[in-house]
Amino acid sequence: MTKKNTEKIKHPEDSSLIAYQGIRRMLYSKELAPGQKIAYRDLAEKLQLSPTPIIQALKWLELQGFVHHEPNRGYSMAPFSIKEIEELYELRELIEPSLVSTTIQNIDKKGLSELKAALEAHLSAEREFYLKERLFKNREFHMTLASLSGKATQIRVLQNVFEMLFLKYGGNYLPMSSLISTDQAHQEIYDAVSLRSLERAQTVLKNHITNVKIQVLSSVKKMLAEQEQSVF
Repeated sequence: MTKKNTEKIKHPEDSSLIAYQGIRRMLYSKELAPGQKIAYRDLAEKLQLSPTPIIQALKWLELQGFVHHEPNRGYSMAPFSIKEIEELYELRELIEPSLVSTTIQNIDKKGLSELKAALEAHLSAEREFYLKERLFKNREFHMTLASLSGKATQIRVLQNVFEMLFLKYGGNYLPMSSLISTDQAHQEIYDAVSLRSLERAQTVLKNHITNVKIQVLSSVKKMLAEQEQSVF
């Protein structure tokens, strides 16, 4: 088989991956919003690709829960779902505290240094409400804490949970008052882990995630109610 033929065989997969990554960037930048109708030909033009890899990428995103497809009606972004947001945070409540036990058992000086660096990165991030840097540094702290457990399957599930929360829902539903409480919770979690205080670490982490869930759900419900009122 010639090199030219090999490149032809690889090209569709490469194009589909480029399309997938491009659409994910659009989700991140909020160029695509929940419930929005997707014109795949417009996406193809925007990403300078043919429709075929765009459709393949949309199928991948459908499997991940970002995109909805209806026969004869095409693709649209999956709509906002209060129930889904609640379930995503319930998964966090279950997974993250359960991993702390193994994290504390496994953690060494290097691991503690990694967790401290993630904490400091979050604390030093810009404080503006809509700045994504802080949100991603927040995620990095939680994922670092979980990753130190070494439990690959649960870590992967948790990573997918954060993907849904950040890419589909944006993550920006916390009131300004919660920023200080988040800083305090992260510091307390780190202190408890460094002291190998399992009960304290689990309690603070569980309460922190639950409080965030309550605040996010309240903010989203308020936003949806305002949208309904603006229609009428």
